[in-house]
Amino acid sequence: MMNNPDILLNRAKALRLNGLVTHWDEIAGADWLAAVLQWEEEERSDRSMRRRMRAARLGHFKQLSDYDWHWPRRIDRAAVEDLMTLSFMNDAANIVFIGPNGVGKSTLARNVAHQALICGHAVLFRTASEMLGELAALDSDAALRRRLHHYAAADILAIDEVGYLSYSNRHADLLFELISRHYEKRSTIITTNRHWSEVFPNAACVVSLVDRLMHRSEVISIEGDSYRFKEAAERSKAQREKRTSRSSGEKVPAA
Repeated sequence: MMNNPDILLNRAKALRLNGLVTHWDEIAGADWLAAVLQWEEEERSDRSMRRRMRAARLGHFKQLSDYDWHWPRRIDRAAVEDLMTLSFMNDAANIVFIGPNGVGKSTLARNVAHQALICGHAVLFRTASEMLGELAALDSDAALRRRLHHYAAADILAIDEVGYLSYSNRHADLLFELISRHYEKRSTIITTNRHWSEVFPNAACVVSLVDRLMHRSEVISIEGDSYRFKEAAERSKAQREKRTSRSSGEKVPAA
């Protein structure tokens, strides 16, 4: 089946290898043809993945397998793991991770976004302040339309840290425009630590914005203390113990 001439020809056309297609009658039976097409497909797939990873800008993050599920006081692990199947994308559903600082909202959002990248989807991951600041600074309507189209074209638009700062009505309008462009077409992922009426206190569009975001959305609520504070406290304790051991003359094992 893999060496079926018709299938190979269709693969060559899909790859737009016009030279091979033009001379197909001369090479159709060649032993090397299937391997060449496979090499080209794999190389293009790798290049596409690298390009999408650069565009996504996920940064460094802890893998889901390393997430400490026992630290939060409340989290729906089954719901999070179901998100990794990407089934929510079939309905252009949204994901909202809500909870206090340091409980892993951004980590979980990055893992879902990374899974989408692996599966061939276009993803953009930005903090709310970065994205809205960029859009608000554009000095022409044409430039703004182009940038809005850039963000809206992503299969998944992940907006991190909505609520860490308060924003003007202009920022609220821009976020509403983005959510509206994605609405029922593509999925949006949000991480937030506050109710949005507190983030955009005077914006008239907040009710409509939240309505469109929450329609057909999966809300993952996380309760707990900051894991970063826990790690910092553990490091401080380890340093104190090391200093105490040194001052008492004890030998400290090499790290």
